[in-house]
Amino acid sequence: MTQAVAADPTSNRFPPQIKFIVGNEACERFSYYGMRAILVVFMTKYLMMAEPEAKEAYHAFAAACYLLPLLGAYLSDRFFGKYRTIFWLSMFYCLGHLTLAMFETKAGLFVGLALIAFGSGGIKPCVSAYVGDQFTEKNKHLLQKVFDLFYFSINFGSFFSSILIPVILPKYGPSWAFGIPGILMGIATFIFWLGRKHYINLPPTGKGGSAGFMPILLEASRAAIFSRGSRKAGQSFWDGAKPKYSAEEVEGAQAAGRIFKVFFTVSVFWALFDQSGSSWVLQAEKMDLDVWGMHVEASQLQAANPIMVMALIPLFAYVIYPAWEKFGFKVTPLRKMSVGMLLAALSFVAVGFIQTLIDSGHHLSVMWQLVPYIIITCSEVMVSITGLEFAYTQAPPSMKSTIMSFWLVTVFVGNFLDAYIARLNVFHGSAEFYFFAGLMFAVSLIFVWTASRYKTRDYVGVAGAAH
Repeated sequence: MTQAVAADPTSNRFPPQIKFIVGNEACERFSYYGMRAILVVFMTKYLMMAEPEAKEAYHAFAAACYLLPLLGAYLSDRFFGKYRTIFWLSMFYCLGHLTLAMFETKAGLFVGLALIAFGSGGIKPCVSAYVGDQFTEKNKHLLQKVFDLFYFSINFGSFFSSILIPVILPKYGPSWAFGIPGILMGIATFIFWLGRKHYINLPPTGKGGSAGFMPILLEASRAAIFSRGSRKAGQSFWDGAKPKYSAEEVEGAQAAGRIFKVFFTVSVFWALFDQSGSSWVLQAEKMDLDVWGMHVEASQLQAANPIMVMALIPLFAYVIYPAWEKFGFKVTPLRKMSVGMLLAALSFVAVGFIQTLIDSGHHLSVMWQLVPYIIITCSEVMVSITGLEFAYTQAPPSMKSTIMSFWLVTVFVGNFLDAYIARLNVFHGSAEFYFFAGLMFAVSLIFVWTASRYKTRDYVGVAGAAH
């Protein structure tokens, strides 16, 4: 008689070390979003910076936070591994908060932001990947649940810091307003350190592994230039790299190139989305901040976004998307993103209309801003979350890190665009909002055209096959 094998009870539980990483993420996000929520107000009201200068500094900082992940991923994968990269860069992060809390000057601001960008950007690509590293064959079916928990912790930290820190600034001053996020970042680092004996640490790859996107692109470009006219019928641009690289590596780079063309236009979406922390806050400062007998700070309205995100994700997943399918509209990632980008343009039409009324002398309640906040958050759910899903399914295993880097670079480019336009300072009042609405609408049409020509491939668990 064969004895039944008892199921392993641990296979349906999160690894015990997950609580340290998720706790770290919640505290770190509290520190980041709390500090970022008050940046524009601090620069304009305490450092007396002009609005265009404050917007430029804000978006330059945000851009750096999404460019430096490339450095963090490189240091982690090639030299130090994820644990040491996260732990040591967190020290720079804490030092940046300390600098902002201690020095209420422009020099202190820029040094503090540089340190925070180095720390925050550097650990960004490592922490989420470190969560996945803690799972084995026995419990990998829990990955979706743990990433749901991980995403919830991000919004949890963001919501409470966006409510609390804008109140701390006028009541207790910049030292406490920046100091509290610094304390939370210190707690985040301590929580992460507590789990050091429990983590599964995959070794850095060193100089081995896949060739990567850029070397193959350069080789294909070299072959295209020097073999011009000798390419055989049916050969593509990427075939020029095949003599030097394997067919799998060339296919991976080709897939990365296809996705990059789709992602390129998404940068403008981030240029609009991240203005909720700059131009939208400055607009709120000119509105009636007394709501139902209570005074709210202009920065606090940003807390609406994480609450709406947590409510809208299940609404879209279980109500809106199924309803579209029922009416014959096939829901695909690229179609979701197309609609989301058009919604982003509509949100700036709404905020531009509000600004037009303000410029005309109307005294509006800040609650009017909830309308564009709802629209831009719907856009975020359809573009940001869907874009990550699209990137994962369309990237071969050897190129997944590269593709995720592309996604982060789109946020960098969007904020760089904001900083550049703020420096030019050619738009005033509602004209700036309408300019971004028009730009987003034009780019959305380009995205729709590009997406319609894209042939999707499925790289999840099988070799990619066009369909």
